[in-house]
Amino acid sequence: MKPAPFDFVAATSVAEAVALLGERDDARVIAGGQSLMQLLNFRTAQPGTLVDVNRIVGLDGVRRDGDFLAVGALTRHAALEAHPVAREQLPPLAEVIPYIGYAAVRHRGTIGGSFAYGAPYAELPLVAVTLGGEVIVEGAEGRRTIPIEEFFLGHLETAVGPQELVVEVRFRLPAAEAGFGFREIAPRRHDYAIASAAALVQLDSSGAVGSARIGVGSAHPTPIRVNTAEETLIGRRPDAVALAEAGQAAAAAIEPLGATEADRTYRRRVVAVMVQDALAQAIERSREAGS
Repeated sequence: MKPAPFDFVAATSVAEAVALLGERDDARVIAGGQSLMQLLNFRTAQPGTLVDVNRIVGLDGVRRDGDFLAVGALTRHAALEAHPVAREQLPPLAEVIPYIGYAAVRHRGTIGGSFAYGAPYAELPLVAVTLGGEVIVEGAEGRRTIPIEEFFLGHLETAVGPQELVVEVRFRLPAAEAGFGFREIAPRRHDYAIASAAALVQLDSSGAVGSARIGVGSAHPTPIRVNTAEETLIGRRPDAVALAEAGQAAAAAIEPLGATEADRTYRRRVVAVMVQDALAQAIERSREAGS
């Protein structure tokens, strides 16, 4: 199929894009188009107007801002992966970005689009949920900051208003002694994942878990931080039993996606394994950082 007819307008500033979103009925923003074009082609989405933001100068870029790595919304995935500030300040991004689609997708897709679309299988939103962060949006009333915990509302649903534009995504920088882990499994390399997990762990001086943050993607209507799984680890030695309990707690906390009960049961099992593997990687890296 091909998209239903629509008007196409290219904005040259954030203010112009916001004004167009307010003036046009059923308008949608398009940047890289790697998610939206699928919806248009299948006519799952039929906007009256597409507002192209690719010509807006200054809406890309990467910088450290206090405790955050700030990434402009028009920054392409491939550019973020290669950016020296990102590689120095937040190495997990360069580790995770290769899991995003294919090279062509990573060179075209944007960070802002990935967050605004709200897909549960997107890797960088999972990283932000796990590390902590915030999304900056701009509308007719000005800019506002949305904590990442409040950003994803449901499947393909976010807190971005219909007349707002994502302008920046901010990832909280972890402590130097913390270790990060990421695991994902998909039917084929670069397909949408069956389940993914990210973990940030910091061990204390005794080798027990001092702090832990665990996120799950692709298996829940939104990327989700699993506090109940984290609580099973705090103060414990991170042995196989502790990691297995954390994995099971994560599996129990999600509302698994799937068309049948078998699909949902299988996805829970996979989540448990992905969480265990991500934790094991994070714990090993925390040990290395503390040695």
